[in-house]
Amino acid sequence: MEIRKEILDELIKDYKNPEDLIGEDGLLKQLTKALLERAMSAELTHELGYEKHDKSSLKADANRRNGTTRKRVRSKHGEIDLDVPRDREGEFEPVIVKKHQRRFDGFDDLILSLYSKGMSTRDIRSHIEELYGIEVSPDLVSTVTDNVHELVKEWQSRPLDAIYPIVYLDAIRVKIRVEGRVQNRCVYISIGVNLSGIKEVLGLWSAETEGAKFWMSVLQEIKNRGVTDIFISCVDGLKGFSEAIEAVFPDTITQICIVHQIRHSLSYVASRDKKMVMDDLKLIYTAVTENEALEALEAFSKKWDAKYSVISRSWRNNWLKISPMFHFSHEIRKAIYTTNVIESLNFSLRKITKTRAAFPSEEAAMKLLWLGIHNAAKKWKRPIKDWSLAINQFAIIFEGRMPITAVLEKSKTQNF
Repeated sequence: MEIRKEILDELIKDYKNPEDLIGEDGLLKQLTKALLERAMSAELTHELGYEKHDKSSLKADANRRNGTTRKRVRSKHGEIDLDVPRDREGEFEPVIVKKHQRRFDGFDDLILSLYSKGMSTRDIRSHIEELYGIEVSPDLVSTVTDNVHELVKEWQSRPLDAIYPIVYLDAIRVKIRVEGRVQNRCVYISIGVNLSGIKEVLGLWSAETEGAKFWMSVLQEIKNRGVTDIFISCVDGLKGFSEAIEAVFPDTITQICIVHQIRHSLSYVASRDKKMVMDDLKLIYTAVTENEALEALEAFSKKWDAKYSVISRSWRNNWLKISPMFHFSHEIRKAIYTTNVIESLNFSLRKITKTRAAFPSEEAAMKLLWLGIHNAAKKWKRPIKDWSLAINQFAIIFEGRMPITAVLEKSKTQNF
């Protein structure tokens, strides 16, 4: 509902400086108080069945108004003293400001927003006091953030789609205190691209180290939550990764991340040679066909083996995991040849965890990471680039493994 211009003009006719509007006793705070009190009065009128001061139709034994009670609530505009209407029988429970509610107008959301950006409890308290003039206790911040734990548990166990054409798998390291000792633990992250081309984090898992065996348990949990098929999994070069994937999803194609492969290769190269080596490696992974890529790899070997033989040997050893992308079109290849999708998420998560020397528990780490993912996912509203072309090619390449009617319907409804 739009507020009429005449009402706004009347409200701000004596406006002289920002304090008159948003200061401690400014118009915004007064208006919030007046609106809340008017809304609660209207709620009580609806419950009692008569307007204030109108007792003409009131029965003798009917419930009645019984004055007001002063109540202080915290809001993003500061602390507000409200006069909450009462009834004689104590049955009235306001909806807009509930009984025992001491925080209003997104105050909890404000705390969670600051917490999700990596701010410590002390920083949150200082920030709120500085901006809003409200003192909050450490227990209040903890209570608000503790409520996230149930959301995390619900999210972690939610049912998943049956089919994800692409799944990215990677891990980040965070410091967590376990039994009084700080451990540099791995947090496993999986991002799926659903049939609509929308990215979705499938879950978070924590372990002391990254290993193929634990990844297999992660994939088994994903399967238990409803996933029946993954067409392509994009991973780093962890030993035994593809075998772990095939143990749970035997028909899944494993594609090693080319960016990881290039980084590994360049770690052996002197600074003066890196530009030339990168240019020659580019001829391999941008080749149109696998045969052209193998020819480029052979040319690279002849040119550089005398100085860096380990590079060509690494590419040959990993070729079965590098080469799948050459069997797909340009649209699909762009989506699978790198794990940048998940590395971009990992980068944003590292930004909010780097302020913590160590998390006091695994639960605390998962809460913050979940909030970070929740913030990042707000931007994942559109399909990945060229998805309509890619999904139709998937339907042909993986014939019989995907419901064609669903693909066609999703392709029609996608917004680009």
